[in-house]
Amino acid sequence: MRKLINAPADVVADALRGLAAAHPSLRVDPDAGIVVRADAPRSGKVGLVSGGGSGHEPLHGGFVGYGMLDAACPGEVFTSPVPDQILAATTAVDGGAGVLHIVKNYTGDVLNFRMAAELAEDEDIEVASVVVNDDVAVEDSTYTAGRRGTGATLFVEKIAGALAEEGAELDAVAAVAREVNERSRSFGVALSPCTVPAAGQPTFELGEDEIELGIGIHGEPGRERVKTMPANEIVEASLTAIDTDMSLAGGELLVLVNGMGGTPLIEQYIAYAAASAWLSDHGATVVRPVVGPYVTSLEMAGVMISVCRLTPELTRLWDAPVETPALRWGR
Repeated sequence: MRKLINAPADVVADALRGLAAAHPSLRVDPDAGIVVRADAPRSGKVGLVSGGGSGHEPLHGGFVGYGMLDAACPGEVFTSPVPDQILAATTAVDGGAGVLHIVKNYTGDVLNFRMAAELAEDEDIEVASVVVNDDVAVEDSTYTAGRRGTGATLFVEKIAGALAEEGAELDAVAAVAREVNERSRSFGVALSPCTVPAAGQPTFELGEDEIELGIGIHGEPGRERVKTMPANEIVEASLTAIDTDMSLAGGELLVLVNGMGGTPLIEQYIAYAAASAWLSDHGATVVRPVVGPYVTSLEMAGVMISVCRLTPELTRLWDAPVETPALRWGR
């Protein structure tokens, strides 16, 4: 195992120290495992909290800031944050208007966020929860009951964060988060596995000429293993799976071509070119393209495509100003 780390047990805490040093506007507590927006809590503003296992950076800590999350709670690599950690983040951002938990659909995340919400409510903090389950590849997986939460988490956090920034009430912020999730789908493909530092070995094995269609962001099995194919065919398989589940024709789309951590940007743009052409040929219009490694899986090579069918209001909220370590425009 060759990784730029000090010790496997210290990976998350060391990374949080680096995040704090690089972005002093954030309040980072490596020991408590929380990342909090500098001006939180803001009186009268709904607080947004998300989190999950580390290894998916910049998700979630890189999306803490103006117009997006108020706090993030990163667990150990590919391991859910614990309820006390989530409660600390929730308490830190409570401005009296309630707190929205944005939770990827993994069993540990769902259970621990639910327990944290109950603890928060014991402290008179109103909590609403939205579960993201955008992955069309498989219905149940190693870590989930139902579909996995993957790339559309970025869409939910950005759009719900924009509405919260405008001063909307908790019910409205939760409703738009659910709407974005319902209008979003994702499909991922792995070209190589990744290695969790504590394990010291790859999470799965692929043959020299194999790729995995429908991979999860923790290396969970996908739909099938096939022989390596050109980028155009990988993208076609991904978008066909999405289109089969949610028709894309006639829609104005937000499209994310997401590198999985070990994919060079040049290859991500090759994939986006193929996606743009396929969508145009199938009667869809991309109005907001995003290319880059936003929801990763350590050093896994591959690509995940996420699509959201926009409305004028969702487009407006996507375009609203944001200022976080990993996403910023308009300020």
